[in-house]
Amino acid sequence: MHPKNPFNKDYNFDTLVAKHPPLKEFVFVNEYDNKTIKFANNEAVKALNTALLKTHYNINHWHIPDNNLCPPIPGRLDYLLHIADLIPKPDIHLLDIGTGANLIYPILANRHFNWKCTASEVNIDSLNNAQKIINKNNSLKDIELRHQQFKSHILEHIIQPTDFFDVVVCNPPFFKTRTDAEQNNKRKFENLQLSEANPQNFGGLSNELWYKGGEGAFVQKMAEESLQFKDQVHWFTAIVSQKENLKNIKRAINKTKPTQVKIVEMEQGNKQSRFIAWTFRD
Repeated sequence: MHPKNPFNKDYNFDTLVAKHPPLKEFVFVNEYDNKTIKFANNEAVKALNTALLKTHYNINHWHIPDNNLCPPIPGRLDYLLHIADLIPKPDIHLLDIGTGANLIYPILANRHFNWKCTASEVNIDSLNNAQKIINKNNSLKDIELRHQQFKSHILEHIIQPTDFFDVVVCNPPFFKTRTDAEQNNKRKFENLQLSEANPQNFGGLSNELWYKGGEGAFVQKMAEESLQFKDQVHWFTAIVSQKENLKNIKRAINKTKPTQVKIVEMEQGNKQSRFIAWTFRD
């Protein structure tokens, strides 16, 4: 993890349970005599997220429907910490593409860094849930939500003529089809020898998990649209979960003739990830 990530250390479950008592039913002592939870259990992960947001960021009202993506907070914060290294200035204006029902990037960007945040979402139910989170937490009242009404577009119809953003962040849909997502999830649980009744710890609607062509096609489309907004965005960035997609993504970005392209490696435990960043500015 990023050296500035406060979640580098083990969770203090006593403190977290004190802040959010419903977490207690999911906490147990493992074979190494450490308190933990079953990260395969969607409800346990949601309870942990709620406790982390309450404890570290004074977010007292955070809820997502069972069928929406439940994000791992330490990894999401890691992305933003690397963004802070990329753009060393205090007053960043961030645009989150596909914020989902969880609103996690704007919450972390606002509460951890005090950045100004705008977020887009194509699914109206998810957008409405994100708005409820804002409405119930006065500290998030300055976050602006925008509905992407055109599923075939990413930046178009979201970035308006008078906008300027220091950075665009995006965690693209990972899979190419729903079948890919379900098969991958099944393999994961078989490998971990898990037997949860509902073996899907992340949840996720179609627009959150899959996109025709997968993350590679999504970021390539984002790169094509970025050229239209080269004077309104300093850095465009996107998570690339599969390293083998980097070659084609970088080729698509280079076709737009950016002045810089960077690949920033990230590591959370055994998970390797990265984001690609490009700009048209000197």
